[in-house]
Amino acid sequence: MDLVTGVITGLAGTSGFAMMDWRQMLMIVISCVLLYLGIVKGFEPLLLVGIAFGMLLTNLPGAEMYHPEFWGVDVDYGTVLHDGGLLDLLYIGVKTGIYPSLIFMGVGAMTDFGPMIARPSSLFMGAAAQGGIFVALILATILGFAPNVAASIAIIGGADGPTAIWLTKILAPEYLGAIAIAAYSYMALIPLIQPPIMKLLTTEKERKVKMDTMRPVSKAEKVVFPIMVTIVTCLVLPSVAPLIGCLMLGNLFKECGVTERLSDTAQNNLMNIVTIFLSTSVGATAVYSRFLTADTLKIIFLGLMAFCFATACGVLFGKVMYVVSGGKINPLIGSAGVSAVPMAARVSQVVGQKYNPSNFLLMHAMGPNVAGVIGSAVAAGCLLKLFG
Repeated sequence: MDLVTGVITGLAGTSGFAMMDWRQMLMIVISCVLLYLGIVKGFEPLLLVGIAFGMLLTNLPGAEMYHPEFWGVDVDYGTVLHDGGLLDLLYIGVKTGIYPSLIFMGVGAMTDFGPMIARPSSLFMGAAAQGGIFVALILATILGFAPNVAASIAIIGGADGPTAIWLTKILAPEYLGAIAIAAYSYMALIPLIQPPIMKLLTTEKERKVKMDTMRPVSKAEKVVFPIMVTIVTCLVLPSVAPLIGCLMLGNLFKECGVTERLSDTAQNNLMNIVTIFLSTSVGATAVYSRFLTADTLKIIFLGLMAFCFATACGVLFGKVMYVVSGGKINPLIGSAGVSAVPMAARVSQVVGQKYNPSNFLLMHAMGPNVAGVIGSAVAAGCLLKLFG
């Protein structure tokens, strides 16, 4: 009997229950809430489920799956490989920038740049929507964040999770968990966040505008486009080459007509595998000692402001295009300038069709939407150049 009692006492003393900090318990509850939002409510489930479960694993006392102390400015990868847990090993792909770049390759393979090529003015709406990034940068600085952290928070306004992760892991890795969760959560809430702003800034007459059919885009244009964008953008802003290069390589696989197998792999198998690794390792950075701070609440607030201002900037520039075009461009498509593809374009379609059932804005909105993907990557490159 004494032996049994001793074994039970020993197990109890070394169990996670004995080592549990109330903050870890709170983080486990938060992770369960995020799992609920991803699984039951369908909020970006392909990423949010992995992020939430990574958060759950990293806050289990005694599991030792992730060690934040390994990931300072100078990383000793020998120590990580020798002493690191499973999530430490997966996080190497985040720290080195491999995962975000591969995600961009998959996005490129799934993206049709035809609407933007057919209407080049879409680029301006995509660029205008990045205004939310710079508004958030100013607000974050006012709230007392260091410039490098403020830049990482601001990129949430681009509505581009991989870009937010890519920039944050360089400029402010200690805030990666909070910024990634805010970015993906607000991306999932775009159908709720954008419509009130779109209606507030447009008139009923503008919302009813029916746009003309776009011109057809040739195969040659679609093949040349990713090559030229890579050359021009990366010569002007070399720091953004990993993201833009992989985005355009994926698109070239899709459009060139001789690499169907590679395009299929980038869109499906590779994208799915990298998404699993990226989401769980990013969730692992939400360690209770770093996540449960006043700064996290500020980041959540600033992320919302960034999304709101990004939408407003896109719609307002859409109104400019409405005037310049003589009323031929529906300003609602400006809201799709954020780079959440294709969710933001669908929101433009839904709102427009509500006021004019015969209106089909989806393909028109895809122009600013894919332009926003390029715009957010370029904005991240500019921030890295300024604050890196």
